Amino acid sequence: MEILYKNLLAFQWEQLVMILIGCLLIFLAIRKKMEPTLLLPMGFGTILVNIPASDALTGPIKELYEAGIANELFPLLLFIGIGAMIDFGPLLSNPMLMLFGAAAQFGIFFTLCMARMFFSEIDAASISIIGAADGPTSIAVANVLGSEYVGAITVAAYSYMALVPMIQPPVIRLLTTRKERLIRMPYEQASVSKLTRILFPIVITIVVSAIVPQATSLIGFLMFGNLIRECTVLDSLSETAQKVLANLITIFLGISVSFNMTAAQFLKVDTLLILGLGLVAFIVDTAGGVLFAKFLNLFMKKKVNPMIGAAGISAFPMSGRIVHKMGLAEDPQNFLLMHSIGVNVSGQIASVVAGGIILSFFGA
Repeated sequence: MEILYKNLLAFQWEQLVMILIGCLLIFLAIRKKMEPTLLLPMGFGTILVNIPASDALTGPIKELYEAGIANELFPLLLFIGIGAMIDFGPLLSNPMLMLFGAAAQFGIFFTLCMARMFFSEIDAASISIIGAADGPTSIAVANVLGSEYVGAITVAAYSYMALVPMIQPPVIRLLTTRKERLIRMPYEQASVSKLTRILFPIVITIVVSAIVPQATSLIGFLMFGNLIRECTVLDSLSETAQKVLANLITIFLGISVSFNMTAAQFLKVDTLLILGLGLVAFIVDTAGGVLFAKFLNLFMKKKVNPMIGAAGISAFPMSGRIVHKMGLAEDPQNFLLMHSIGVNVSGQIASVVAGGIILSFFGA
């Protein structure tokens, strides 16, 4: 009888807290539908690794972690699926939208300065990339830099991505007037040839890789996925990448990241600080995009709706849809979707470039 209860008696309060956190992630995934494909496996994995003497830490989850996270494989494979989902048409129709994607990455470098006050240089750089609003990039950068806070960084990145509908609208309203939110931007679709769509991912890969070599894998896999989509001779492969590959890798990613969600690694004051810094990063990203749009309006005859600047974060396509809905709420005839999605996909590219810049400065 003593043997039967031995493991139950081995539970420590920290492990019970982590199991409750795992249950909370599952609740948010199912009830609130917050990034369910990732938070549910992450939550369940958190429960598995916090059972006393669990073989998950020495068995399957450890193997998945070493096979897919420690060497960046899962985030990179997920980028193929994301690239296959993205339509760069609105961006190609109006290349100026790329500027907003760049401006909305300001939160990364602002958070880097703040995080450096509390963490080592490497950990501060890893934490700052939460501001990319791009889970795979956050995981990849944190792993390459060897941060000890991969679990907390991943939870912060994906949690705030799921909370974008709650975080962005108040910031946008605070920084814009009703008159600015009512600015209409008629969408004038330019004809984008098939050749242009095919050349775009190839050219972007070459240019970005030449400028920031550390971003070659990240931008390369993203653009390879997009090339599969746009070449039109691999439709079945494109569909597989968008659905089967993306969903399967997300499941593996979520459950393997939980390897870092043990009580000893996660229950620290540092974790709460990382979550706070992640929130700051998202807020500053949003503000940076909006304020940049307002700045451009000082010099432009044809004004832009500053709300689209907020879509420059990489939370695709959530941020673009939020801006569109906010535009409709102010004026039911104001359709900002194509503009905001164009900015949103530019943010996807900009976040990868920002990740490469962080690696170029702080990588070994």
